[in-house]
Amino acid sequence: MLRRSILIVTLLPLLLGGCSSLPENTNRIHSTAMMNTGDTRIGVVLREQIAAHPGHSGFYLLDDGLDAFVARAVLADYAERSIDLQYYLYHDDQVGRLLSYKLLEAANRGVRVRVLLDDITSEGRDLNMATLDSHPNIEIRLFNPFNRGSMRSLQFLTRFGDVTRRMHNKSFTIDNQLTVVGGRNIGNEYFNANPNLNFGDLDVLAVGPVVREVSRSFDQYWNHELAYPVSTLAREKPSPGKLEEMQPLWKSEFDKERDSDYVNALLNSNFANVLRDKSVTFSWGKAEALYDDPEKIRSDLAARELHLAPQLNPYIEQLNNELIILSAYFVPGKKGVQFLQQLRDQGVRIRIVTNSLASTDVAVVHAGYAKYRKAMLRAGIELYEVNEQLTGQARAEKKGIGGSSKASLHAKAYIFDRKQLFIGSFNLDPRSNIQNTELGIMFHSPEIGQRIGEWFDELKNSGRTFQLEIVTTESGDEAIRWNITVKGKSRSYSTDPNTTWWKRFWVGLVSLLPIESQL
Repeated sequence: MLRRSILIVTLLPLLLGGCSSLPENTNRIHSTAMMNTGDTRIGVVLREQIAAHPGHSGFYLLDDGLDAFVARAVLADYAERSIDLQYYLYHDDQVGRLLSYKLLEAANRGVRVRVLLDDITSEGRDLNMATLDSHPNIEIRLFNPFNRGSMRSLQFLTRFGDVTRRMHNKSFTIDNQLTVVGGRNIGNEYFNANPNLNFGDLDVLAVGPVVREVSRSFDQYWNHELAYPVSTLAREKPSPGKLEEMQPLWKSEFDKERDSDYVNALLNSNFANVLRDKSVTFSWGKAEALYDDPEKIRSDLAARELHLAPQLNPYIEQLNNELIILSAYFVPGKKGVQFLQQLRDQGVRIRIVTNSLASTDVAVVHAGYAKYRKAMLRAGIELYEVNEQLTGQARAEKKGIGGSSKASLHAKAYIFDRKQLFIGSFNLDPRSNIQNTELGIMFHSPEIGQRIGEWFDELKNSGRTFQLEIVTTESGDEAIRWNITVKGKSRSYSTDPNTTWWKRFWVGLVSLLPIESQL
């Protein structure tokens, strides 16, 4: 009893702190995307192409990390009126600092910069962000913030169902003329800058009418009550002159990076060369931005009218031949398996690539996926899992600085009959479906659809994925076999490849817990 009393007294201040309230969010200024930007440098360059494809949008696939970063950095340099960026994660690492300095340079030229970040990883960074926010042309807001007066870890308990629901959207838009939408956050591992891990990912550079749809989405989130100016949240305010004091230091750090291997690789990336030659070739077609309503974060989980997922239904209903799914985190649930089974019964071929237990960065999500593998294989669904340990040949083929020793899938893309594609932040799991908010672009492009489909066809013999099959053991039980072919040589595994017994046991144990709705 004494020990219990001591524990209660010790935890009481923490519990009370976890219940503290957020400050009033009444001083945020309403703003919207700039509309009259056709006379900007990039607007003039794109004018003839857009006019030649009325009602259509143009797309350029960014499937290489270096190219994806160059796109953002160069767009920041081209911006004349505005930059709007929205991200779930924005790391304070090499890539994060390089891009931040590009944003600062743009602001110094008079460009309005609006930065909207989820608050999930901002702990300890309020002062730095508030310093940037003090620039007259930069405004930073944090979505669905944690209370600054209590421990974040405790708030996952005291505010469960609140702070556990996050803004997962990702977009980068300049002058309301060009946008980059896809699966990448801002951090080394998403742009081939981490030599030990590369998140295979996809973004699309888009121009035309769909850009304004993405901007409308951004404005909804930017002006929502859950978007707090960092100046409102920061408990420590930057001193007068702090921004002027820091700018030479930030420039010095940026200049040091100019001679780095990564920046040199950026300067010579495929996309950098295309930009220098002014030879960006877009694929044109109809498109629409699909996204969750920001109100989803604080609404009942059943409020499907606020959700992105139902917006995909018309495209699924039109399927005739094939559905290709790339989803880093894939937890279909019983209803999802039944739905996929119905598509198979209609003659639709379904092929899915997701992470293996070895390649995933969130093993608990894999636990939610693994228990549905046999049911999907029985239904005739083709399952592929990423090979974490790349072969020497595969590493040599990978773009970037020397390739990565570990591969992990982070892409979220869905290809319908190789004619329509959805690329964005949306994973096929309960978290994307009902918990978090997401954003993506659905576009009609047989050219790119066929390109991704052909890439998928080559996976079997690339050594980059295992193909799963269901077999009957000598005892008459069903089991999964992982097959892989490298340089014409085939190999099979009877357990999750490249994993320990303990990791498999732990994931099996976690799969028994009733936590699927949070995965």
